Amino acid sequence: MWRQHQRCISPGMVVADPIHQSRATLNPYLSVGGLLLSRLRWDFDYRSWISRSRMKSLAGQYRGQKAVIVCNGPSVLNTDWSLLKGVYTFGLNKVNLLFDQAAFRPSCIVAVNPYVLEQNREFYNSTDIPLFLDSHALQLGVRFRKNSVLLHRTGIDKFARDCSMSLNWGGTVTYVAMQLAFHFGFSDVALIGCDHNFSATGPANGVVRRKGEDRDHFHPDYFADGQLWQLPDLNLSEASYRRAADVYQAFGHRLVNATEGGKLEILPRLSLQEFVGR
Repeated sequence: MWRQHQRCISPGMVVADPIHQSRATLNPYLSVGGLLLSRLRWDFDYRSWISRSRMKSLAGQYRGQKAVIVCNGPSVLNTDWSLLKGVYTFGLNKVNLLFDQAAFRPSCIVAVNPYVLEQNREFYNSTDIPLFLDSHALQLGVRFRKNSVLLHRTGIDKFARDCSMSLNWGGTVTYVAMQLAFHFGFSDVALIGCDHNFSATGPANGVVRRKGEDRDHFHPDYFADGQLWQLPDLNLSEASYRRAADVYQAFGHRLVNATEGGKLEILPRLSLQEFVGR
C-alpha cells in the first residue's frame, strides 16, 4: 500500500490524506517522464497487446444502441430490473453483491480502484462476465483471463473516445464506464444508482478504514467493517461528468441521469422507464 500521512478524523477511522502526499513543487519533467515510463512499461507486457486488440474489436460494435451504467448508490435497490432485459449494462466495482438480491447480471463489469480490485479479486478470478479492469489488478492478485481487458490509466485530463490506448479515471469508475460506452458506440447512455451523496466526510480521495455498516453503497458490506476505501472527490467527479456530457453532445449522443433521487443534477434527468422506452 501507499505510504500514508495519517490523521484521525473520527473514532475508528484513519485517513491517508492525499494533500500531504503530494509534492510541493510542480515539475513537468517528472510528469512527462512518469507518463512515458508508465506507458512503456505497460507496452512491454504481452497482456497490454492482447487487451488493446480486444478493445479495438469492440469499437463501434453497439453503434446506435442504448446502454445503462449501474452505479453503486443505495437507490439502485429501487430498480425495476425487468426494464433492463435486453439492454446492455455496465456493472461497476462490487456489483456482484447485488446477485443475491436480484436475478440481474450486467453485460460487463468495470473496476479500477486498487482497494476494490484487491477486496473483490476472488469474484473477478471466477466470474465469466466480461471484465474491464485497471492494469494494476495484476499486482493485486487478479488473473488475466479470456474475459478480461486491462485498462491503462493516464494522467492526461481528457475524455478518451477511443479507449484502446489509455483512459483517464476522472476521479470515479463511472467516468471510465462513460468512456467505454462511447468507445463501444452507444448513442444513448443512462446512469442509475448514481446517488452522488456520501455520509462519510474527510479529504477527497483520502483513505478511510470503514467502521460499522456501509451506508453509502447498496450493500452494508460493500466496504465491510475494517476495510479500506477511498473517500469520493465529488467536485472532480462532476467536472468529469460535464466533460463526458460535452463530448456526448458534440457527437450527437445522449448522456442522462435515470437515478431515483440522489444529488447529481448536472446531467438531464429521465426515468429509467422513459429511457428504455417501456
